[in-house]
Amino acid sequence: MEEALRPGDTAFSTSVFSVDVAGVARHPNPVTCVVRGRRGPLSVVGQGQSVTGDIVIIRPGVEHHIICGEGGLSAMYLDGARWPGPGTLAERLEGRLGELALAGMKLDSGAQRELRERLDHGQDRLSRRIGAVLEDLAAEPMARMSQDELAKRLGLERTQALRLFKHSTGTTFRQFKRWTGLQHAARLIVAGARVRTAAMDAGFADTAHLTRTFKQCFGLTPSQAIAGLPTIGGG
Repeated sequence: MEEALRPGDTAFSTSVFSVDVAGVARHPNPVTCVVRGRRGPLSVVGQGQSVTGDIVIIRPGVEHHIICGEGGLSAMYLDGARWPGPGTLAERLEGRLGELALAGMKLDSGAQRELRERLDHGQDRLSRRIGAVLEDLAAEPMARMSQDELAKRLGLERTQALRLFKHSTGTTFRQFKRWTGLQHAARLIVAGARVRTAAMDAGFADTAHLTRTFKQCFGLTPSQAIAGLPTIGGG
């Protein structure tokens, strides 16, 4: 049996972005996401439901929009995290979970790790081979790792490798590659790069491709995000 990553280790990334906007358009999050209003409560609306709170966790893959007050919102994306809550759209995070989420948004790596452990309670740990693949995808989004290369690295037939990847990460190989590239582009834009440069560096075909993908995953276009940038952290 292949060795697994030790408890507390993770090859998944955690990204934190803040934006000063009045709201975010309808979109599904590719991964589990925690949001908070920067100067008061916000509301997550979708699937005939509305959840309002200071800190809210949103289930991935569910279309929703966000209404926030003055100061906009901060969002923390937890790649690979499995949300075990019973809600179909979102839930308020309170008590210890709320404390961990708030600290995680302030880039406290220990809080991010503990929050992941609580969300992932009972989940299988990643194999080291899968972990190495995830780290390489994050480090080199332009590398465009193929399905055949994935299968070779995991020592499996292609269909088996794709199935294992989805079981381990909660998303398909293709979706994960797109999300990794998008996060890379978002960090470049936050750092002041032109949208065209960010698109090229992150492996997107052109600016239009990045803009479409950005809006599908974040509910904002890159230009809207740039216009609303306050202080942003990522890690």
